[in-house]
Amino acid sequence: MHFKVAKLSQLGQFDEIIDVRSPAEFAEDHLPGAINCPVLDDEERIRVGTLYKQVSPFEARKLGAALVARNIAHHLQERFHAKPKSWKPLLYCWRGGQRSASMAIIFSQIGWAAHQLEGGYKSYRHQVLEDLATLPRQLQLQVICGPTGSGKSRLLDALQRTGRQVLDLEALAVHRGSVLGRLPDQPQPSQKWFDSQLRQAMLRLDPVRPVYIEAESRKIGQLSLPDSLFACMHASDCLTMTVPLAERVRCLLEDYPFYLQQPERLITQLGFLKAVHSREQLQHWQHMIGRGDFATLVEELLAQHYDPLYSRSMNRHYSRLTQARQLAVHSLSPAALDAAASRLPT
Repeated sequence: MHFKVAKLSQLGQFDEIIDVRSPAEFAEDHLPGAINCPVLDDEERIRVGTLYKQVSPFEARKLGAALVARNIAHHLQERFHAKPKSWKPLLYCWRGGQRSASMAIIFSQIGWAAHQLEGGYKSYRHQVLEDLATLPRQLQLQVICGPTGSGKSRLLDALQRTGRQVLDLEALAVHRGSVLGRLPDQPQPSQKWFDSQLRQAMLRLDPVRPVYIEAESRKIGQLSLPDSLFACMHASDCLTMTVPLAERVRCLLEDYPFYLQQPERLITQLGFLKAVHSREQLQHWQHMIGRGDFATLVEELLAQHYDPLYSRSMNRHYSRLTQARQLAVHSLSPAALDAAASRLPT
């Protein structure tokens, strides 16, 4: 072997972390701060894998070696030719196998102190899952509760602006957490990338200070919360927001303008409620959308769907809800929320 092997605990010792897996693998998840320099692109990886299964491992290795050599040469010319001799890169692939070893050998022969990550991405993913199981128990979570439209996400922003610690799950999940929570033209990340980002966010938190987090269901859109975090949220202290109904309606209309601009999208999303509301009720709401009577629609959705659902779920899951600190907010303007946030512990 012409290169050294490094462990996950040594990540901070390297000038650059290079993921040599295919673009699709990289897009699903990768080490924080890594760049993607694939030695086989997505199509090439499929070609080599097919040849391995259908013809022979030997033929697959010949094709793979040619493709890998060509791609490494391209990366050397386009991305790394100006690196000094003192440059110290860390390379990894799926399991610390041939793909990263091929590039590490060439880099070492050039004279760079190239290292391969022991166990590759698989070892990193294992560490992510371990940390997601243990980190939540180390945090002093303060769960912000309140029915739909009470400005919980806005309060999180205000808490962050005023120097409090925040763990914003909906921002990480790129979703607002309800049947209408999908953001237009903003796809959710993969489950693995969400896990990685969540782990990084928790590692940055100070465990001796409160961490404010919004009450959520187990799933935010298509993404699942780690079991440990979900359990810790249910057992943590709560803070309940109370906001006038008119202000809640105004807030929701302001936060979801794309549904007002594309009413057919709203009709489609409300169709997912057919399991809990009658066809007549859904048709009634569709007629409201057709008339543009969005304020009344939002009031009815709150009264007949979201508020009862919220009440049942919260009372069933949050053991400290009855002892929650009450935060009465008459306005969800940034100034009013900053003032409310400044009264909360840091």
